[in-house]
Amino acid sequence: MDRFPITKEGFTKMEAELKDLKGRQRPEVIEAIAEARAHGDLKENAEYKAAKEKQGFIEGRIQELEAKIGLAEILDPKEQSGTQVKFGATVTLEDLETEAKKTYKIVGEYEADIEKGLIAYTTPVARALIGKNQGDVVEVNTPKGQVEYDILKVEYK
Repeated sequence: MDRFPITKEGFTKMEAELKDLKGRQRPEVIEAIAEARAHGDLKENAEYKAAKEKQGFIEGRIQELEAKIGLAEILDPKEQSGTQVKFGATVTLEDLETEAKKTYKIVGEYEADIEKGLIAYTTPVARALIGKNQGDVVEVNTPKGQVEYDILKVEYK
């Protein structure tokens, strides 16, 4: 697997989730399994089955996070500057047709959250923006059709 970019904030969140899984959730599920075992027949014990399923999920997530953390290439947007859109940029756009304004931060795939304005650098919008400058107009092919955006502001924060 190749290395992948991630912001410092995204990396910190992944580390915090891993710490929570190993330090809190894993011990809790082990305790729940032990308690369910104490109830007797495991074939008909729904609590045991649920705890084992949760344990499987937690162990899988731990492995996934450890692999991601090992391959992460941390890029700090605060070390960037200028008006050209790069990974980590917070970009304010205006839809030229509707005049609606949107602000997105271009981040890694594992930290993207459209509801928080975090879009992955692999999305069509981000790919259209990267390399462009504040004041440029970009065309983006979206599921709704082609949209033109004016890049109003590029910030690194």
